[in-house]
Amino acid sequence: MEVKVYNQKGEEIGQVLLPKEIFEREINPDLIWQVVYCMMANQRKSSAHTKTRAEVRGGGRKPWPQKGTGRARHGSIRSPIWVGGGVAHGPRKEKKYKKRIPKKMKRQALFSVLSGKLKDNELIVLDKIELEKPKTKLMAEIIKNLREKLLDKGKILLALPQKDEIIERSARNLSDVETIEARNLNVLDLLNHKYLILLKDSVKAIKDTFLK
Repeated sequence: MEVKVYNQKGEEIGQVLLPKEIFEREINPDLIWQVVYCMMANQRKSSAHTKTRAEVRGGGRKPWPQKGTGRARHGSIRSPIWVGGGVAHGPRKEKKYKKRIPKKMKRQALFSVLSGKLKDNELIVLDKIELEKPKTKLMAEIIKNLREKLLDKGKILLALPQKDEIIERSARNLSDVETIEARNLNVLDLLNHKYLILLKDSVKAIKDTFLK
């Protein structure tokens, strides 16, 4: 399907053809949820950690003789039933939350989200972004022009056809803009941003990467 192409001032300058295999898919909320769930689990780090009785300091000797005292028998003051002792069955940092995501499943979910962005008018195609030098003020001016003519409030994900240090450094200090290479597009980043801005060459990069 054809969509409008704008310049960095927000002016319409032409059209571009988007591959229907990517941008005209049926939206599948269940599939998207499964992929997001797995991706968030894969980012999770286990920080809760308790020590067992073998790791707690002290308790090397028997607190009192086995017999003759009238008290219950104990072998160590670091037993889990003692205050200051080890923890039985507590959380350990070795726990893994990683989940496997099939490639086809991940790709179909990505196509579904991209189709949703296009359907909701949250996908904008720019011809190119030209900056003389890496300067936040210049990028902020471009984003301001786009917001006045095309975009409302909301975070923006800017997909670049390849690594561009000038654009990346210019957008780094803008809290509402994040850059990503088109080949690294993923469901989680797309859903965390309201708008997706594609450079014209990024469309080809997406096609080459995900329609092999």
